Amino acid sequence: MNTAMLQTRHAPAADELALAPGVALARARAHEAAGPARAVFALLAAARLSGPVLWLQAGRAGERLLGDGIRAFVDPARLVFARARKPAEALWAAEEALRTAEVPLVVADLDAPPELTAVRRLHLAAEAGALRGGTAPLALLLTPGSGGAPGIETRWRLAPAPGWGGASASGRWQLSRARARMAPERTWEAWLEDGRLQLAPAT
Repeated sequence: MNTAMLQTRHAPAADELALAPGVALARARAHEAAGPARAVFALLAAARLSGPVLWLQAGRAGERLLGDGIRAFVDPARLVFARARKPAEALWAAEEALRTAEVPLVVADLDAPPELTAVRRLHLAAEAGALRGGTAPLALLLTPGSGGAPGIETRWRLAPAPGWGGASASGRWQLSRARARMAPERTWEAWLEDGRLQLAPAT
């Protein structure tokens, strides 16, 4: 096999899905979101994309999202929900969807972080989807607690900001970048303003 053929089989350099300055997800890769508001993080990512979003749940993992709550972030009609009996089935479905490149974002809501082999397979599937041209897809794993999936590109944690509550209070979260290959750990206070994610350094 010649060198030229090897070069053409590599995925193109991944661009990024920017949620806000300093908060970006590399396309053609798998990322992780943890914390009690991890589903909100996925919705924030979906809001920055066009096209359908595949949202996979494994067994009892995650709570059922309601259209009225989703609508504050993204058109509920864009989300395609599917439930698998086992985490392995949800991860397999995520791989297949990433390879097709028909959906720009695949969310896998899991009851525990997957093993390294499963994460590597998601990276490879997303890279294969990127080779099809168009928008390179990305995977977002939602995991409970502090997360901990090995081999992921980035890990984020989103939780309600301390003291948030009351009918008159605006939604505020604490967003942390807990792991990234090319960026240090960092924490912000986050909120929505005119539908855009705004950040300020955490105090």
